[in-house]
Amino acid sequence: MTKAPCSDRRPVSLPPQQDLPSRPTGFDDWLAGLQREFETRLHAALEPLLDDAPPRLQEAIRYAALDGGKRLRPALVFLGTLQGHPWPDIAEARFDSLWSAAIAVELIHVYSLIHDDLPSMDDDALRRGRPTVHRAFDEATAILAGDGLQSLAFAALADAPIDADTRGHWIHELARAAGPTGMVGGQSIDLSLAGGGPRDLAVLADLHDRKTGALIRAALAMGARWAELTPRQGRLTDTFGRLLGRAFQIQDDILDVTGSAEALGKTPGKDLAADKCSYVTVSGLEGARSELNDTVRYAHAALWELATLGGESQALSGCLDFVIHRQH
Repeated sequence: MTKAPCSDRRPVSLPPQQDLPSRPTGFDDWLAGLQREFETRLHAALEPLLDDAPPRLQEAIRYAALDGGKRLRPALVFLGTLQGHPWPDIAEARFDSLWSAAIAVELIHVYSLIHDDLPSMDDDALRRGRPTVHRAFDEATAILAGDGLQSLAFAALADAPIDADTRGHWIHELARAAGPTGMVGGQSIDLSLAGGGPRDLAVLADLHDRKTGALIRAALAMGARWAELTPRQGRLTDTFGRLLGRAFQIQDDILDVTGSAEALGKTPGKDLAADKCSYVTVSGLEGARSELNDTVRYAHAALWELATLGGESQALSGCLDFVIHRQH
């Protein structure tokens, strides 16, 4: 019997093995289309937001935010709606209001990457195949660029062409995910473990459910709110998001050991070199792979239950497949 991955609760039961979704196709093409449209919209959104900012700060923010990354979190805003056959058609006018949420989520993500790379944090020299912002500019400018991106995210939400209740929900959801009980709290736990705190799978789950998973869950929740999913659909989507975030992080930890700088776009081997708390340093490479397999199985279980409610889960299944088979 497959053991449950580390967690404090297990809100879904496993379906029979034969009922798990087969490996979906088409997600990579859908994501590539979304990436192209997202770059265009992000360029357009940043222009008025940065119009009166100092030139060097503008340059640093554009350097960090534009023309790079998987844009997975913006994609999850659309996938959280559970609408699309099999993928949400982002060209449809009804999805126009979601772009503000997608841009805001990505700006928070980029801010977190800038700060994560700082010498006082992970001290990394590469991000997305280029020098990190503090290397390309300087440390103070990098800090200010991150601060600025966080503010711009909420400015984007404040101007969203959506009803006031949904806008308020989006702002609250993103603030909670990015703040001390979410992403920032996870970063704090990560730093504390570098000093030799207790290390086990339960600690890792809490750390990465905050540091990585909170923003992923928020992106899905923002789409779910827009689509007015039922409470049960919303809970299952959130469960899937938590497991997707965990799977994303486990694969990241595996790639830190098995990937190259060229493929990753960042420095490999840093977790081991810095004795960081990761799924590989805690469980070994094979243990991390086993934990990934278990996590994926429970994520599929959440999708299986969503499908029984009439939800469109193929796109989320494709997203999960993308996350666990990516090489960067």
